[in-house]
Amino acid sequence: MTNGPLRTLVLWCPDWPTNAAAVEQNFGADVPLALIERGEVFACSASARRDGVRRGLRVREAQSRCTELITLPYDPVLDHRAFEPVIAAVEEIVPGVQLSRPGTCVMRARGPSRYYGGERQAAQALLDTLVAIGVRNARVGIADGPFAAEQAAKLRKDIEADAIRIVPAAQSPRFLAPFGVDLLNRPELAVLLQRLGIRTLGDFAALDVLQVRDRFGPDGVLAHRLASGFDPSDVNARVPPADHSSAIEFEPPLDRVDQVAFAFRTAADEFVARLQSSSLVATAIRIEVRTENGESRSRTWLHPRWFTAGDVLDRVRWQLQGAGLAESGLSSAISSLRVEPESVDPAGNHEAGLYGGATDERIHSGLSRVQGMVGHAGVLTARIAGGRQPSERRVLVPWGDLPPGGEAAVEASQSLPWPGKLPGPPPATVFPERQAVIVHAAHGTDVLVDDRGELSDVPVEFAAPGTAAVPITAWAGPWPVTDRWWDAGGSRFHRFQIVDDTGAAWLLVLDDEGWWAEARYD
Repeated sequence: MTNGPLRTLVLWCPDWPTNAAAVEQNFGADVPLALIERGEVFACSASARRDGVRRGLRVREAQSRCTELITLPYDPVLDHRAFEPVIAAVEEIVPGVQLSRPGTCVMRARGPSRYYGGERQAAQALLDTLVAIGVRNARVGIADGPFAAEQAAKLRKDIEADAIRIVPAAQSPRFLAPFGVDLLNRPELAVLLQRLGIRTLGDFAALDVLQVRDRFGPDGVLAHRLASGFDPSDVNARVPPADHSSAIEFEPPLDRVDQVAFAFRTAADEFVARLQSSSLVATAIRIEVRTENGESRSRTWLHPRWFTAGDVLDRVRWQLQGAGLAESGLSSAISSLRVEPESVDPAGNHEAGLYGGATDERIHSGLSRVQGMVGHAGVLTARIAGGRQPSERRVLVPWGDLPPGGEAAVEASQSLPWPGKLPGPPPATVFPERQAVIVHAAHGTDVLVDDRGELSDVPVEFAAPGTAAVPITAWAGPWPVTDRWWDAGGSRFHRFQIVDDTGAAWLLVLDDEGWWAEARYD
């Protein structure tokens, strides 16, 4: 047992989040790509960095620096899922791997170096393994402790051209000394140290540890130990997750949806049974389809409760047929099909109560049965989102799916100010498509609004679609609304509220194309 820092090996795959997203979207390696989280750049590709894009920039600033920049929302699930094959490949040759984050993993160097005949040989074996699965730009750092080993792996190529950087034992303090204090990943501490004139890890390590403790507290002492090359961290190897996926190969490939669904029936039963044996249920699954020409298409499916074998088959059928019929053919024959759980939950959380949940069970069973007959998009549920017009606030989502962007995106859109939105109370009936109506003045002339927002005449007559004209008993407006004034494709319109002599109240819109009924107050 050693008393010093643990000899550690860090494997780092540069730009992993953007590489995973590029593979998922079939982008080329040189496409300038940025992943966005909370309105800021979370990660960017090498081509985007060459144009000045950096992590932490606002989206508009990043796009101004690189006009060809493609932005995508950062998906941590995709990040982890894409890195799982890399972890599995590494665990085949080196046991005891700790996942630091997608793209970076840590392991003890002593065992692999003894097995492969040296630290460099062990690192080269890891790189060769990754090249075999298509990861070619990985780098390895070996040093005393995970912190120094990670900095060795991330050493810039203009400083260290070799993909393997080994810091000799007991040399980590000298190696870390020139680096800036911002590497400690403590922004407030780094700013304070720089104000005090302490700009490098070597300068910080030269301070007396008692003075550091009195001034910066326990966390400052830990940062001081990292800067001094005495990383107390250990490697906590992960427990590889159980494989609950089910896959099937079709030989010869099948070109009909009903054939694929029938052939996968047994595999679907085994998929659900394997989860049940672990007292789990799947609330989200991922279906990956491979065609005989080598293409791969995958999609994540959600469920309002949990997946049964029949539900899995329905999702397989819907993904294959798209908008077609169950008996329709496929554009390319299917060579393999794989289903894996994307999200699991303990089965005990979904057990029925002592007296059951009759109402919810009947609703779920009925909607799922209808959805199985008419297709995935045949049964829709409504969500209320933000927007200026009533029709924009209605978001229709297939039963069991999340709204576009997730529930958080819908809630966030509701909280936005939306200047020009319709105040309450909202109309009871919002038409799927706005309907053309007629609004006349006393002499049968059209009622218009000039550029100053003044009416050409008083509206006295109203005709709804397919009905005769009726007198207007009350009206209010106009209320001008300018939508996307900064965009050439924006629009300007005026809202009105009227009540006809039948007692019906209407929400009308007047734009360049004429009068329209958007909704009715029932």
